[in-house]
Amino acid sequence: MKVMTIVLAAGQGKRMKSKLYKVLHPVSGKPMVGHVLDTVKEASSERTVVVVGHGAELVKSYLGDAAEYVVQEKQLGTGHAVLQAASLLGKEEGTTIVICGDTPLVQASTLHAMLKLHGDTGAAATILSASFENPAGYGRIIRSEDGTVQRIVEHKDCRAEEAAVQEINTGTYCFDNSKLFEALDKVTNENAQGEYYLTDVIGLLKDSGEIVQGYCTDDTAEAIGVNDRVALAEAERYMRERINRKHLLNGVTIIDPANTYIEAGVQIGSDTILYPGTILRGATVIGEDCVIGPAADVVNTVIHNGASIKYSTAADSIIGEESAVGPYANLRPGSKLGRECKVGDFVELKNATLDDGSKVSHLSYVGDAVVGKDVNIGCGAITVNYDGFNKAVTEIGDGAFIGSNVNLIAPVKVGNGAYVVAGTTITHNVPDGDLAIARERQVNKPGYADKIRARAKAKKARTE
Repeated sequence: MKVMTIVLAAGQGKRMKSKLYKVLHPVSGKPMVGHVLDTVKEASSERTVVVVGHGAELVKSYLGDAAEYVVQEKQLGTGHAVLQAASLLGKEEGTTIVICGDTPLVQASTLHAMLKLHGDTGAAATILSASFENPAGYGRIIRSEDGTVQRIVEHKDCRAEEAAVQEINTGTYCFDNSKLFEALDKVTNENAQGEYYLTDVIGLLKDSGEIVQGYCTDDTAEAIGVNDRVALAEAERYMRERINRKHLLNGVTIIDPANTYIEAGVQIGSDTILYPGTILRGATVIGEDCVIGPAADVVNTVIHNGASIKYSTAADSIIGEESAVGPYANLRPGSKLGRECKVGDFVELKNATLDDGSKVSHLSYVGDAVVGKDVNIGCGAITVNYDGFNKAVTEIGDGAFIGSNVNLIAPVKVGNGAYVVAGTTITHNVPDGDLAIARERQVNKPGYADKIRARAKAKKARTE
């Protein structure tokens, strides 16, 4: 059975009150429509057509060649939106999933179950439904005695006995593709809104003697369609709970899941511990036996086995095995730590490589630098990499020692085993094994401090 998908993503989303096109609003770090496309792909969809309208170019730019596109120039209802895909899918044989681009919580396992029920029973349509204790506002699924769907009744049209039904229509469907487009040709807009409703297809199929099934999901979150910021926050909460649960079941310890934020694309190895306040974003990959947090903000960073980061940030960086970052460190893009490195409190790295065993323990800036193995960089050391126009590189060889409050004026090289004395400003290369010192000889002037104070007091007295 060939599976195809039509994603409805043409609505402007005025209730979001945003400049950003609705389906591009992120949930757990990924735009809603991205979640939907990943889901239908996992559900074995061979062709996916996205119906776009407002913001079409932005959606196309984000999804690229992951989908085909048709444009709904005027928003004339869900049935009209699906009909725009007729030029691409109208003559295909198989099953078509119709799903909204603002339903990021629908799962591939649910679509698989729908497709199975749809195929096993020879249905012309299968509706994804859910059961709510308070179904107010939703269309009700009315079933026949044999369990098939008889009709969908919108909330405002429900009689008393229909309003008591708790099973609702989520707006996700499977259709026999040929029968879908045949029925769409018969749908009219003779209603108060003057729109063409996809739900009318269900009635037309029933009238022609077709089987319509309903698959009731046990996860009511799948029914959430995001139309405003309240629903967006609700979807974020559900998605975060799912993501955290997946990692917990895969052997990750999350001390406080309610205060741990993991985006959809993050990978984490077993026996890693996440402490509260941790935020893991983008394409971050974390190995086994790591300790992350408290209060670590990590984006697009690879953290190898046994490493730790706490009260710190890291972006587009690599942290090697058994290395430690923090507290209060900032790894900016391009930072690369080897094995057993240490980056301590109030240290900032940018586009800098530290080889195995090297340490920058506190209050230093290392930018545009290549640091060898087993280097110690003292407190307050700075690579002076920017002259106001260009960035220059500092190179430090294996086993070198950089004392406290050292300025390394790039471009400059400090050789293997070299020693730079505290308080030194380096402007020339230091050869292997040499000691470098560049600071003024100390001069003490007896009693001069008292003279300075006396002059200052006299000046103050004259101005008062």
